[in-house]
Amino acid sequence: MQRSAGSRRRRRNTSRPFLGGAMAVIAAGALTVTGLVSTAQAADVNNAKNAGFESGLANWSCSAGSGATVSTPVRSGTSALKATPAGQDHAKCTQTVAVKPNSTYALSSWVQGGYAYLGVTGSGTTDVSTWTPGSTTWTKLSTSFKTGANTTSVTVYTHGWYGQSAYFADDVEVTGPDGGGGGDGPGPVIPAAPAGLTAGATTTSSVALSWNAVSGATGYKVYRDGVQATTSTGTSATVTGLAADTAYQFTVSATNAAGESVKSAAVSARTAKPGTGGPGPAVPKHAVTGYWQNFNNGAAVQKLTDVPADYDIIAVSFADATPTPGVVTFKLDSAGLGGYTDAQFRADIKTKQAQGKNVIISIGGELGTVRVDNDASATAFANSVYALMQDYGFNGVDIDLENGLNATYMTKALRQLSAKAGSGLVITMAPQTIDMQSTSGEYFKTALNIKDILTVVNMQYYNSGSMLGCDGKVYSQGSVDFLTALACIQLEGGLDPSQVGIGVPASTRGAGSGYVAPSIVNAALDCLTKGTNCGSFKPSKTYPSLRGAMTWSTNWDATAGFAWSKAVGPHVRSLP
Repeated sequence: MQRSAGSRRRRRNTSRPFLGGAMAVIAAGALTVTGLVSTAQAADVNNAKNAGFESGLANWSCSAGSGATVSTPVRSGTSALKATPAGQDHAKCTQTVAVKPNSTYALSSWVQGGYAYLGVTGSGTTDVSTWTPGSTTWTKLSTSFKTGANTTSVTVYTHGWYGQSAYFADDVEVTGPDGGGGGDGPGPVIPAAPAGLTAGATTTSSVALSWNAVSGATGYKVYRDGVQATTSTGTSATVTGLAADTAYQFTVSATNAAGESVKSAAVSARTAKPGTGGPGPAVPKHAVTGYWQNFNNGAAVQKLTDVPADYDIIAVSFADATPTPGVVTFKLDSAGLGGYTDAQFRADIKTKQAQGKNVIISIGGELGTVRVDNDASATAFANSVYALMQDYGFNGVDIDLENGLNATYMTKALRQLSAKAGSGLVITMAPQTIDMQSTSGEYFKTALNIKDILTVVNMQYYNSGSMLGCDGKVYSQGSVDFLTALACIQLEGGLDPSQVGIGVPASTRGAGSGYVAPSIVNAALDCLTKGTNCGSFKPSKTYPSLRGAMTWSTNWDATAGFAWSKAVGPHVRSLP
């Protein structure tokens, strides 16, 4: 969604499918097959030392100082390798591993981030490698090799690629007969007590905690008033099930196979006072969503009570990012809205809810960059959004992140939010058209991951140029076929029809391109729900429970005399 009128960044025309990623995947697969992946025998051991990087870079050597250990992201334990290519260096990290001659070894590692390679040299037979062009989640690379008659050691390596982003690696395995090198090093010792325990965001029933990583720890135990409350494999946790407006004391200990450390220094935190946020009126079977602008960009300035009754869900735009990853905040722009006070705004939320409307907080927009890409930021996002719900009385959240989204961690964040808010939480999404072209996209994956708690996806059918429809044909924006053929991708890709809405600008000034007359929106709704008023594209079946439509914005609608909502609102309510 745009905070300013007029054009916005250009988008790649997708009239021809992009095959580069597919070819890279095929190539990676070919390497894996060539590598002759095999299953290790029960008596085999992992001959790699410091395989999980729990002891920093001990036993590893990285070119040009490109490697370091990090506490997030990690696949297991508390550390992983991060290696960053720079210039002509591709961030190669190596370890010499003792092996037995004439033996077969399974080689594997979990990787994430940019291009990542895994391989072995000096095998005495055929050296092997495998790779992946990049992943936002942990991906396992696997291959195998056979040692020669005189081979007693090999060099195992990971590396990235020139000009690509950093890669992460964890849990390296060289599994096979014991080469006599001591395997993964000496047995563990009891770790030290964690330091830096800090209390973060609080709600009426939870407190978020974080602490510093402890070398050698594989997990942590969190205590509330001396009683174990939860466990974590990372350096953060949220203690739930607490009483509102109550003080608690927390400590944390580190654990591994050798035992449990002494507890950390204690930290105190008080839960929030009861608020009014959370589930509100039920969303109608067919609903209209409108974005309300908390800023003045030339569109009509509105109070919430100025939004017409044709709108069932009002998305307050926008919450803002903070320096803390995942944490969002909101402040009413009273000056920009002509002196609209915070007290009036809060009262108007309640007025709209009393009228059967849901008022939610929208996250992101065209200029908003909110990063939720690890466990800590996912928890911080859920806590801060829930805190806004508690404070202002919002009924839910809208995800309008146009600068990137990580499906794994946004899923975690929204599920944590759902656990706090309970049933009836409204979750909407407003992806761009490119985000919903394939179920492998991060936005589409997120929607499918939370299908059981998702209210509606109102894709933005504008500012996008030509795109592929579900029939593989290319359609240009601004037509009924563009709306129906692209909606079909979501409808046939796994979303329930009740979770699909059509998002369009309310006026020609509401977006840089892609405006369609309200009559075109209504025709598309008829085509999808009843099979009538279609263009050249006609879906193979109808979707009577289609949720409805969305517009950017109620303010641009007001600027145009409410022509959009007066036409589309009644039509949505008349759907089957």
